Amino acid sequence: MGGRRSGAWISGSLILGLAMLASAPSPPAVVQEWPWQLPPGVPAPRVPEDNPMTQEKVDLGRHLFYDTRLSGNQTQSCATCHKQELAFTDGLARAVGSTGEVHPRGSMSLTNVAYFSALAWGDPNLHSLEEQQRGPLFGAAPVEMGMGGREDELLDRLRASSVYPAMFAAAFPEDDDPFTIARILDAIASFERTMVSFQSPYDRRVLWRDRGRVPQEVRLGEELYFSDRMGCVECHDAPLFTNSVAYAGRARVIREFFNTGLYDVDGRGSYPEPNTGTHAISGRVADMGAFRAPTLRNIAVTGPYMHDGSIETLDEVLRDHYQLGGRNRSALTSPLMVRFGLSSHERAAVIAFLETLTDEVFLTDPSLSDPWAERDER
Repeated sequence: MGGRRSGAWISGSLILGLAMLASAPSPPAVVQEWPWQLPPGVPAPRVPEDNPMTQEKVDLGRHLFYDTRLSGNQTQSCATCHKQELAFTDGLARAVGSTGEVHPRGSMSLTNVAYFSALAWGDPNLHSLEEQQRGPLFGAAPVEMGMGGREDELLDRLRASSVYPAMFAAAFPEDDDPFTIARILDAIASFERTMVSFQSPYDRRVLWRDRGRVPQEVRLGEELYFSDRMGCVECHDAPLFTNSVAYAGRARVIREFFNTGLYDVDGRGSYPEPNTGTHAISGRVADMGAFRAPTLRNIAVTGPYMHDGSIETLDEVLRDHYQLGGRNRSALTSPLMVRFGLSSHERAAVIAFLETLTDEVFLTDPSLSDPWAERDER
């Protein structure tokens, strides 16, 4: 059942593979200075040389991430759509912006976002956390934070705070005036890079080598997950459980977006507007319905699923979509989508394994929580 990618095989070889990855060309020294608290052999995330990690910058970014002053009507913060207890998603099928506009896609999990080589459901051009934030903050289609054209107003709000002048100065001591949009983006990106999740039961057993009893159902689910029969690892391989991965010493991968056969509205593989995947950027028919393979870490708390939240539960994801090789297969569906049969017992086992990817430490880590709840001043 396990095939060449069985759970037993991957568990036994993963550490060796990670150790080999860690021996890749050394990144700039600044990348290694941050205490990432990674399992043995797991390489550090990439950090831009012009935005090195510092505690002062991370602290500032954490405050900004949870601050409603970053939205036009001061009703939403970044955390509104990225809640820690939901692995920095929002539990909605599709996100809702500060003006009430419903977005076409759901909020993606920020679990291990520092490792992602692509940062959007269907835009292959977004690779920088600093630049990615410009869309939510200042974009108008759709409106999220609603600060487009109000950049000076945003800076004035932050300058007027009793907290931020000292925090900006500490985070960017080299700047005569650190109150700039670029520095806001630098700080938030630095905080987001600390959202590292490697403390799940799976991690403790496989990466930290903390041996203990594994329920038989979980063992079966792991064997199925890593088997050729299901082929999950083609797009969601360990240890990040996505193939959209880059890290210190490794460039971004080439294949990051896939058509899973979710829709076929015209008999030729088309997806409903405006969710046409990377096709919306390239205009190429071959890119129709190609979306990024998200991480499956903390997947048990990030439903509903798919880019538009159109599948409610993990059981439905497996039963009604993936084991069919796509619920609406077409000529554009990725050849990696293969049909496979699972009994209800086997589906439950796979879900039990996926639940071992839930990192309760990450979901409750005080260093990632709302800092304003601890303060009397803003």
